[in-house]
Amino acid sequence: MQLTVEKLVYGGDGLARLPADEHGPGKAVFVPFVLTGEEIEASLLEQKPGFGRARAEQILQPAPYRVPPPCPYFQRCGGCHYQHASYEHQLEIKAAILKENLRRIAKLESPIDLSIHPSPALNYRNRTRLRVQSSSEFALGYYKFGSHELLPVEQCPISSPLINRAIGGFWELGRAGKLPAGIQEIEFFANADDSQLLVEAYVASDDDSIARWAGEVRAGFPEIAGVVVFRNAMRAGMQPERLAVSGAEEINYRTARANYRVSAGSFFQTNRHLTDELVEIVTQGRSGRTALDLYAGVGLFSSVLNREFERVIAVESSPTSHADLLYNSPSNVKAVRATTEQYLNKFGGKLKIDLVVVDPPRSGLGEGVIRGLVALGAPRITYVSCDPATLARDLRALTSGGYRLEKAHLVDLFPQTYHLESVFQLVK
Repeated sequence: MQLTVEKLVYGGDGLARLPADEHGPGKAVFVPFVLTGEEIEASLLEQKPGFGRARAEQILQPAPYRVPPPCPYFQRCGGCHYQHASYEHQLEIKAAILKENLRRIAKLESPIDLSIHPSPALNYRNRTRLRVQSSSEFALGYYKFGSHELLPVEQCPISSPLINRAIGGFWELGRAGKLPAGIQEIEFFANADDSQLLVEAYVASDDDSIARWAGEVRAGFPEIAGVVVFRNAMRAGMQPERLAVSGAEEINYRTARANYRVSAGSFFQTNRHLTDELVEIVTQGRSGRTALDLYAGVGLFSSVLNREFERVIAVESSPTSHADLLYNSPSNVKAVRATTEQYLNKFGGKLKIDLVVVDPPRSGLGEGVIRGLVALGAPRITYVSCDPATLARDLRALTSGGYRLEKAHLVDLFPQTYHLESVFQLVK
């Protein structure tokens, strides 16, 4: 069938519609790897009561911003979604999706002054995790698009040059039979100047050969500062168990604004070019007596906020990230290990806060945290978001609680993908 792509939606798909019939307007159809305005020939793959899914078999009329993808695995690999669009158009897509979510979910109808912060389009990732296949023929790669089947990859154009050299080196190890069969996943984390790597290996069960291998592989790659072996968590939400270490357990991540210890298993932002810009957006022009940094991680924001505030309270629930937060915190930063909701429930009524920074996971803040923030009544909240739908839901609740939007930023930490980072500054 022939379809016209109306727009792109969050998740990477284009939205088209089946022809209208006697039952009403045409059903929505979602099609990956297309662009707004394109005429396509498509095959219908799936029909649900309210929508369908299709595959573009041919682009009959391409959009003017369609470009050749820079990666040979694009459309087969599930990692990237927008490599067929010019980078300038990728930013336009993300801005439109963010604004639409704010209108539709947050009911923010007034024009939004959105500042856009671009990134180099390739080689930006400082962290890359790949699956390992040991049975039959060795392979290292990502999942195929829309499946849990492994796609072998020998390069990743969105990962840093050092990570790409490491991917090539581990392929050589695997082909030579020098990668233990028990390894299920490998994660590479590069420091800020792309000169050192921390390697995390994830296994299903303990094995003495894994610990020996960790020492051998570190000796063979001078850029590897350390190798840490974890047992894969049995259930979602569980912390992986650390089994063996060779060399350093952490990496020193030095930016223009601060120096961070980041341990294996700790969260850190993945775009090696925009870390300082993100921190500047969150911290610049903010000062006062007390700032509250919620979901603080290793202290990305609190290690800079402390320079303009007399005191910073940084709250983090992960034991690994909290240990780094303690290490990274200057004397006027108090590092607290708790969930955000636990902390607000216990101490929210006793605090006088000038600024709250929240950087939650994709699930957003949730009702309990929103209630705690509104009750806290801080004059300023800065919300760092990685999901436009949960952001819009939470902004609607915060604006109902007396806050108004002052400034919005789209910070493109994830070029070539649909993922969308934004920073919203609210005042009471």
